[in-house]
Amino acid sequence: MIMMMRRRTPRWNHLIISRFARLPRSPETGTLRNAFFQSPYEFFCERCFSSGASSSSSDRKISSYIEILRSGLLVDIKKDDAVALFQSMVRSRPLPTVIDFNRLFGLVAKTKQHLLVLDLCKQMELLQGIAHNIYTLTIMINCFCRLRKLGFAFSVMGKMLKLGYEPDTVTFSTLINGLCLEGRVSGAVELVDRMVEMEVFPNLITLNTIVNGLCLQDRLSEAMALIDRMMANGCQADIVTYGPILNRMCKSGNTASALDLLRKIEDRKIKLSVVTYSMIIDGLCKDGSLEDALCLFSEMETKGIKADVFTYNSLIGGFCNAGRWDDGAQLLRDMIRRDITPDVVTFNALIDSFVKEGKLTEAHELYNEIITRGIDPNTITYSSLIYGFCMENRLDEANQMMNLMVSKGCNPDIVTFNTLINGYCKAKLVDDGMRLFRQMSLRGVVADTVTYSTLIQGFCQSGKLDVAKEVFQEMVSIGVPPSLLTYGILLDGLCDNGELEKALEILDQMQKSKMELAVGIYTIIIHGMCNAGMVDDAWDLFCSLPSKGVKPNVKTYTVMISGLCKKKSLHEAKILLRKMEEDGIAPNDCTYNTLIRAHLRGRDISTSVELIEEMKKCRFSADASTIKLVMDMLVDGRLDKSFLDMLSGPFLDKSASSLG
Repeated sequence: MIMMMRRRTPRWNHLIISRFARLPRSPETGTLRNAFFQSPYEFFCERCFSSGASSSSSDRKISSYIEILRSGLLVDIKKDDAVALFQSMVRSRPLPTVIDFNRLFGLVAKTKQHLLVLDLCKQMELLQGIAHNIYTLTIMINCFCRLRKLGFAFSVMGKMLKLGYEPDTVTFSTLINGLCLEGRVSGAVELVDRMVEMEVFPNLITLNTIVNGLCLQDRLSEAMALIDRMMANGCQADIVTYGPILNRMCKSGNTASALDLLRKIEDRKIKLSVVTYSMIIDGLCKDGSLEDALCLFSEMETKGIKADVFTYNSLIGGFCNAGRWDDGAQLLRDMIRRDITPDVVTFNALIDSFVKEGKLTEAHELYNEIITRGIDPNTITYSSLIYGFCMENRLDEANQMMNLMVSKGCNPDIVTFNTLINGYCKAKLVDDGMRLFRQMSLRGVVADTVTYSTLIQGFCQSGKLDVAKEVFQEMVSIGVPPSLLTYGILLDGLCDNGELEKALEILDQMQKSKMELAVGIYTIIIHGMCNAGMVDDAWDLFCSLPSKGVKPNVKTYTVMISGLCKKKSLHEAKILLRKMEEDGIAPNDCTYNTLIRAHLRGRDISTSVELIEEMKKCRFSADASTIKLVMDMLVDGRLDKSFLDMLSGPFLDKSASSLG
């Protein structure tokens, strides 16, 4: 297509230049206002080749290139060939037209040799006296935009206007794309609005580019308003235009708005696609709105839009995450019946669901189905199965599965190692977990906070507190940041192993580091103090929590009540129970059982009865420790059988039957 080279009035030129000379300063280009009125070549281009004589055979080769260039058949060109062709063209007499040069510049630009294009453009004008036309200038604008040199791009725009050329949709679109590439989407919106005012209308690619840029900055309302403005001016959006908006809505959990937008798109007679429906179905599944997802799935099918593997994967994953593995399995059968081939993602969702439901046999059968179908299991597949084996304490098989995945060329990742290390630690085989930990680096896997926290907990629970502290020190020394969970595990281990003083030192360091401590950390320390007989200190810490901006939770109250009971301060413990309720924190079964046992031991039977009745009204039952204490007191005559009858009821803990 040959561009019209119409002249614009000086007022029109001034409007464009003054408007976009005020664009924000770019850190790479400096002030755009100055760049508008200065030649970009003086600042940017350097000559990258020199002319020289060529042989007659070379001239014949160049002549062939010119013929190919004019035919439009050349789709790729090397740098040296481009330079040789240019040199031949400028030596030719008569000189080729600017159209031929533009064809060369366009081809070189497509190979992303933007600096070379700019240098050739400079030589054509300054050394050969061939004036740039609107095509040349647009190519240069594109090159500057691709090089993230927007100041120079707008400088060329200024030159274009001074020469009286009318920038068209391509010119504006190139600048808009450059603005979006630099994240200056507001400038792009301003420019496209100015285009419309000047009756130069953006094409669909331009509109989609700006909408995508706005969505990347989470400016969805602005993106939708832009679409509405453009459509009001005769521009037609398509489903690709709305794609980034729907995608952002769904990923942010705003599926209700996505559904509303879907209806709006339908009203505008824009053809929907399987990608659009699948995107919203996936969002609904992740939100747990499975029935809504199924309804949309049925609607899609009714409209003749066939589901694909991504659609089914979203549904299967949603049902499996909700624990409805049977529905997920039914969907798998349905997609196979429809000749939609499941992939590894499909099977992974079901395998993970089966494993979490304790159905390891079924999970392993699905693994065998993957192999039968010629699908390569990935790290997620193997990690899920390893997790299943660990949950059943089948650590040898878990280890064999890891060896199998390595033999198949599938490298274990940090999740795989953490899963197996946790399995060893849960089985009190923390030394085996440590050996696996040492192997990680040999496989190029870097241990993370979860890895270290798991090992620290394993050593604490096995009574190897010194080793736990060594692991913690190693963690800190190599720069792996301990999380609050890590500190909680270590503090709990220290308190349980009688090292309260060391725990208090670490707590003091945490407070001095301005770390935002959660209530769980203070609960651990209060519990440790109570177990060490420092109930008064625990009470002081408990009372100071509000001043630290920390609100005690049910566990904190229960731990403090337990400490007061151990001190035989039963009256204060009951007062704290009432304060707990006043603060809007409901006691749990542990809270009631702690107080009931304390009053039974203190032979305050009437208060015990009162608390039992209150507990039963809350639909809690006596736990194993309370039942055992009652049974012991029945045996030695401190209680009569009527107390057990009163304690028994519809909410009696099942463990009581084994003690009867």
